[in-house]
Amino acid sequence: MRTKRYYALGIGIVFGISVLIWRLSSIQLLNTENYSKHHINLIEESVAQRTQELVLNNGRGQFLDSTGKPLSYEDKNVLVLFPFLKNTTWKVDEVARILNISQAELEGSIHSATKPFIYGGKHPIELNSTQVNSINDLKIPGLFAVKKSFASKENLAEDLIGFTSKNKKVYKELYPDRKDIDIPPIGATGLQKTFDEFLLPDGEAKLIYHVDGEGKPLFGNQVKYIEPANPYYPVNIRTTIHSSLQKGMEEVLRKDNVQKGGAVLLDIETGDVLAMASMPDRNPSDPYKNHGSVNYMLTQETPGSVFKTVVAAAAIEKGLVTSEETFPCDLDLYGKPAKRNLGTLNFEESFSQSCNRTFGGLANRVMDNDQGAIESFAEKLGLIGDIGWHGDIYHLSDFHQLAMDNGRIFISESNKKDHNFVAQTGIGQKDVSVTPLGVANMMATIARGGEKKMAKVVSAIEYQNGTNMIDFPSKQAEGEVISPFTAMKLQQLLRKVVTGNKGTGKSFQTLPVQVSGKSGTAQTGNGDSYNKWFAGYFPYDKPKYSLVVVNLGVKENEGGINPIFSDLVQMIYDQSSKGVLEALSNEKKM
Repeated sequence: MRTKRYYALGIGIVFGISVLIWRLSSIQLLNTENYSKHHINLIEESVAQRTQELVLNNGRGQFLDSTGKPLSYEDKNVLVLFPFLKNTTWKVDEVARILNISQAELEGSIHSATKPFIYGGKHPIELNSTQVNSINDLKIPGLFAVKKSFASKENLAEDLIGFTSKNKKVYKELYPDRKDIDIPPIGATGLQKTFDEFLLPDGEAKLIYHVDGEGKPLFGNQVKYIEPANPYYPVNIRTTIHSSLQKGMEEVLRKDNVQKGGAVLLDIETGDVLAMASMPDRNPSDPYKNHGSVNYMLTQETPGSVFKTVVAAAAIEKGLVTSEETFPCDLDLYGKPAKRNLGTLNFEESFSQSCNRTFGGLANRVMDNDQGAIESFAEKLGLIGDIGWHGDIYHLSDFHQLAMDNGRIFISESNKKDHNFVAQTGIGQKDVSVTPLGVANMMATIARGGEKKMAKVVSAIEYQNGTNMIDFPSKQAEGEVISPFTAMKLQQLLRKVVTGNKGTGKSFQTLPVQVSGKSGTAQTGNGDSYNKWFAGYFPYDKPKYSLVVVNLGVKENEGGINPIFSDLVQMIYDQSSKGVLEALSNEKKM
């Protein structure tokens, strides 16, 4: 009996030791990067336990404006202090004198420190080059004057650039071959997401200090500076954004209290996006709150009468309307007395005063002639479809700079056969849904005489030394185009909207530059809620800019769009007249 007990005890001891060995091997050898149901990375945690560090740059590529200046970040010279300084004798008085602060203030800042920190905290003292050199010449262990990257205070074009977040699962799915110990943030929205593969860091630039379990130095007071070894990386993304125009646009939209919507400005010659702003502003602590992460310039919305431009193009090119023909604009789409009694108008007057009866009828006339015509002309004008820059680059085929909606005209084929449905389509209602960038692209196409170009927001991916890794040239858009004659007639119609005594854009006659364009007020189908648009280009005689402004989900008697468009044109004119834009253009060429 006793022998059996010894035997059982022996088996139990061997089993227990085996379990312990298996557990130890699991911790030290087998599951070091994914331990337990909590998926703990033991290597990361071990390193974190015995090091103190301060990251100077996370190693992720950054965004530049059209001249190569930082758009999403700014570098500052700051003072970094390590906590072991409070236990050593160092030249406190000399450092305080260089910083022009009291010795007590400097000593007090480090008294309760347990981790390395930047002097000044959230509002760091920015050092000039003389201070940097003077402090570093003292060669004080644990005290460094260094350059650190900070998120830009202005945070320009935040919705276009987007933001990053840490998501280990998504990271592993996207980049299964990467073996990072510490999972870096990845692009969640905007250009951060579309260019994520290029922006990923090879490592951080940081100051690092080794400690024991009690936080005491392991190797003396030695602080190491670590940075990625490749001098060409990380790459930066040079955008087409003009910082001064972007800043001015955002200021105007806030001043004019745009709660949801925004504006987009294109260079007509190149198709470059010079400025793009979407409201509301993003909440840094909760970017998805109140749809702050959405770039409304790239989402499709109901355009209202702006879409009459497409119907006009189709009717002109197909010879289905003449300038002499008149229309009963005292009636609405269905032949009943109109809310706005405009009387009898010809084609040009109907466009400038935005007569629904005319364009509802013309839409049916066009569709009776060719059921694919309205969609076809929306594509010919560059309003819908794949309008952003795309093509083969590096090892990526059909790379798209922008993640955006393509827009649509009809959801189903049956809707094309319903005359009432087609009439509402003709005035930009029902299924019609387009992006503000698409509308700006349409205006640019008309201003060029019918030539279509891809809308571009990034001009190059650059190495750290400023040379180009990948260049994004301006590109013609694929597909059919409108005739030069149709483009000329559309130019005249858009100009009459402003010059006509009863045109919906007559308020722009007082602007210091000649504007052409089209207004739009669309019912959203959500009670007393409207999308208000104005889209145009200027100067009329020598077109340079295409501008679209939209105020989404506002009440019928609120959120007027013309004053906002006017303020933006004035801002652009002021910058141009002061030489700001010319200086930027020259700087871009250097």
